[in-house]
Amino acid sequence: MPTSERSLLSAAASSDDRGVEPSLRPQSLEEFVGQKSLLRKLRVFLQAARERGESLDHVLLFGPPGLGKTTLAHIIAREMGAPLRSTSGPVIERPGDLAAVLTNLEPGQVLFIDEIHRLGPTVEEILYPALEDFHLDLVIGQGPAARTMKVTLPPFTLVGATTRAGLITAPLRARFGIVSRLQFYQPEELAQIVSRSASLLEFEVDEGGAREIAGRSRGTPRIANRLLRRVRDFAQVHGEGRIDAETARQALELLEVDEFGFDEVDRKILGTLIEQYRGGPAGIQALAAAVGEDRGTLEDLYEPYLIQEGFLQRTPRGRVATRRAYDHLGVAPPPGQTGSLF
Repeated sequence: MPTSERSLLSAAASSDDRGVEPSLRPQSLEEFVGQKSLLRKLRVFLQAARERGESLDHVLLFGPPGLGKTTLAHIIAREMGAPLRSTSGPVIERPGDLAAVLTNLEPGQVLFIDEIHRLGPTVEEILYPALEDFHLDLVIGQGPAARTMKVTLPPFTLVGATTRAGLITAPLRARFGIVSRLQFYQPEELAQIVSRSASLLEFEVDEGGAREIAGRSRGTPRIANRLLRRVRDFAQVHGEGRIDAETARQALELLEVDEFGFDEVDRKILGTLIEQYRGGPAGIQALAAAVGEDRGTLEDLYEPYLIQEGFLQRTPRGRVATRRAYDHLGVAPPPGQTGSLF
C-alpha cells in the first residue's frame, strides 16, 4: 500500500473519513469557518441570484484536498434551495454518461463534479454548450446516416472541484463565472473547527487541547478532524476522556506527528532532498521515485503545505530544500550554500 494511503496526515479522504465527515459538515455559510474572502463573495453572488430568481453562475473551486470544496458545494445547493447531484470526473467516461446526467437535472439543480480535471476531451466538448446555452448537441447514428440533435436543458449550476487547477483546459475554465482558490486554514480557525466537531461528536476538548490539535493539522480541516478522533481514543484509554493540551500533546507524539504537523513522509521528502541531492534542485520525478511515492501524490498532498510553510521551494530546475528544512532536521547546510533560500 502506498504510504500516502495509510498516512494519518494525508489530506485525501479515507473510508473512515467518508463515514464521519457528512455529520461534521457545516450546513450554512454562517457555520462555515475560514475562507473569509471566498465566503464574502459567495454571499453576494448567492443573494443576487436568489433575488433575480436565476441559477447561480457556474462555480470552479480549486486547492489542496480536505479544505472544504465538497462542503461548499452542499452549502451552495442548500442556500439556493436546490437539490444537489454529485459525481466525479473519472466516473464520466463517455459523452453519453454526461448526457444522461445532464438530461436528468431538475430546473435550478446544482451538479457537483469532483476531480473535474479528469474529464476526457470528448466529454468536455459536450459540456461546453451545456454550460453556455443550456443545450446538448448529440450525434445520433453513425456514418452517412448520422444526424445532430439539439437537446434543451433546464438552467442549472455546475460546481466543479479540482486539486490540479493547472490541468483544467482554458476553454473549460472560461465557462465558469465564479473561480476561487481555497487557502490553507490558520491555526485559530482550525481550533474553532476542532471545538465544533468535538461538540458534535459529544466529547469535551478544552481550548488548549483544540489549539494543540489545530497546530499540527497542516492547515487542513479534514486532518484536524481525523487527529481529533485519534486523540479522543487516547484520552478515553489513557486519560479521563477529556482532551486538554497535555493529553493532546502526548497523543500526537505517540502518533509521531511533530509540532509542524509533519509525519514520516514529510520528513522523508526533506531528508532525501538534503541527503541525496545536497538540498536540490531535484526533479519531481526523481524525488518521487526516491521516496517511494508517485509524482501526483507529492504534488497534490505533500508539496503545497511544505511550500507554504517555507520548507520547500519550486524552482525552474527542480525542488530545493530551504534553510528552515535543514534547521528542522538538525542538519547543517553544505559549506558555501548561499542564496535567497538561506
